[in-house]
Amino acid sequence: MNEYINLDEKNIEEEHICCAIGDPKHQEGVDKKKEWIKTKLRDGHVFRKLNARGKIFIEYEPIETAWVPINGKNYIYIYCLWVAGSFKGKGIGKELLEYAIEDAKKKKMSGVCTLVSQKKKPFIGDKKFFEHYGFKVVDTINDYELMALQFDDKEIPKFKDSARKMEIDSQDFTIYYSNECPYVEYEVKELSDYAKEKGIKLNFIKIDSLEKAKNAPCVFNNWANFYKGKFVSNTILNANAFEKLIK
Repeated sequence: MNEYINLDEKNIEEEHICCAIGDPKHQEGVDKKKEWIKTKLRDGHVFRKLNARGKIFIEYEPIETAWVPINGKNYIYIYCLWVAGSFKGKGIGKELLEYAIEDAKKKKMSGVCTLVSQKKKPFIGDKKFFEHYGFKVVDTINDYELMALQFDDKEIPKFKDSARKMEIDSQDFTIYYSNECPYVEYEVKELSDYAKEKGIKLNFIKIDSLEKAKNAPCVFNNWANFYKGKFVSNTILNANAFEKLIK
């Protein structure tokens, strides 16, 4: 019988948040992620993890307050469902997803939705996994797809029009990011230092409010790269990855 823990105000300081476990360079990002979770708990944010040392968790909240450029009513949005390493293939992902679905039903929600892509991308859900549980594509931007499991025939969630732009005015390499992910703080610092050393113009725009998240100019989960005004990818970059990308 697998044992799970839901983070709350009482245990969040003592519990790890799965990502970046034991890596000192990401401690600032972990601290900021925990602070972000604390502010979101009052919105109904859920971070549920296996009681083990590993990357095994699901994270979700009501779509109305979720930091994504998606409109909807009475849906739960899944930010991330991650089962890594030796914990794969043991039914844990199934148990985590089923918990979220049952939680949504208990709360009289209209359904559950999440972001996937036609081709597998980092930090984006596995389309085939969600299809297995009855999720269907309800909206698309390029090869990114919004999938939903509907409980009734009421309004389904949709990407906001602002997200469909997938472009910005600046021609400089520009990165949108938020503290939804504990990896971002270190990478922002590393990229800032790299850009300064190389004399490269690099812009960072922090998504630090619900309003900014809802009006992001692209598909956004926690990180987005733009170059010459166009959306490039959602991949979190370090200095080496950035150098390869601009070449």
